[in-house]
Amino acid sequence: LPNLLFYGPPGTGKTSTILAAARELYGPELFRQRVLELNASDERGIQVIREKVKAFAQLTASGSRSDGKVCPPFKIVILDEADSMTSAAQAALRRTMEKESKTTRFCLICNYISRIIEPLTSRCSKFRFKPLSDKIQQQRLLDVAEKEHVKISSEAVSYLVKVSEGDLRKAITFLQSATRLMGGKEITEKIVTEIAGVIPKETTDELLSVCQSGSFEKLETLAKNLINEGYAVAQLVNQLHDTVVESEDYSDKQKSIIVEKLAEVDKCLADGADEYLQLMSLCALVMQQLTQNI
Repeated sequence: LPNLLFYGPPGTGKTSTILAAARELYGPELFRQRVLELNASDERGIQVIREKVKAFAQLTASGSRSDGKVCPPFKIVILDEADSMTSAAQAALRRTMEKESKTTRFCLICNYISRIIEPLTSRCSKFRFKPLSDKIQQQRLLDVAEKEHVKISSEAVSYLVKVSEGDLRKAITFLQSATRLMGGKEITEKIVTEIAGVIPKETTDELLSVCQSGSFEKLETLAKNLINEGYAVAQLVNQLHDTVVESEDYSDKQKSIIVEKLAEVDKCLADGADEYLQLMSLCALVMQQLTQNI
């Protein structure tokens, strides 16, 4: 087993994979002694890497499993959310990784491989976990629903898969929230929409048609209503992006100007700008684009 580096979006099974592999290798009794798991929530500064990880890595691993299966002669250190470690702490790992290679294997798990320093990535075998396919997610959700005796319509399952965008953990959380909300009744697509905070298609369509009408008063009222309904503007930006890109009604130039504005608004919202002002700014530009050709 080489040193491993698992990377990819959240909810795609990176941590589960290495924990399952470790349990398979060591069995339930030895698992505790042989695996050191450090998460982003644990202290993982340079000091801990130098002391705790080094001390664990230097212990030799011997002994056999009680069920008679062969036990590998090394231990595993799992560093979850490794991209949130400082460069200094990552640099402190380099030497330990090489020196203790006889007795210890490292498994780094992260969302963004670009945040792991080059010397560490070159010491590991890289595995990219891509967002899960719709079919796999659907299968798993139906499996969970069956075992938990949850009644759910097939449209709701497809919609769950769609809103979670390849993140199975997110999909299961939505399913759980919906079950609690319904209290045993069948889960429908409408409930999933509410739980996921997705803005209904009618609302986004209405917004675009108001922009097309060119009436600023109507637009202002609609924007205020959107905010008062409690919809997140960041969510609206995401949905509008898909609608605009896939639409046949706009010219390529209009699309590119609107999408560029969506990106700006998204950045401003991430920096903590006022939702109402950003929404008005976005809608005003969309209105300008849609009405200037008339």
